[in-house]
Amino acid sequence: MFYIVFDFMMAVIMFLFGMWFYKSEGKAAKFLSGYNMKSADERKKYDENAMCKAYGKRMMFMSVPFIIGIIIDIQYQGIGSWIAWGIWLIMFVLLLIDRHKRER
Repeated sequence: MFYIVFDFMMAVIMFLFGMWFYKSEGKAAKFLSGYNMKSADERKKYDENAMCKAYGKRMMFMSVPFIIGIIIDIQYQGIGSWIAWGIWLIMFVLLLIDRHKRER
């Protein structure tokens, strides 16, 4: 039961953070690492609203592995949580790679 609750909480947290970023109208951009360290002149080059919407969508999508983990954990306790974290980690690494390519 612990794994199901844990997966559910992670899914909710990821989804709510995603919604917050998506609806922030660019105000959440200050929480993006690296972006908040840029000078004001460099920040003017970016569309903060579009950037927050893109990251918000991605965060909401990153809650899906935990929902899948819940379904698997109902049948096989603990396995779903490990699978969810594995998928999430892959998604996170892909996000970092994509972000690195965009920054060049």
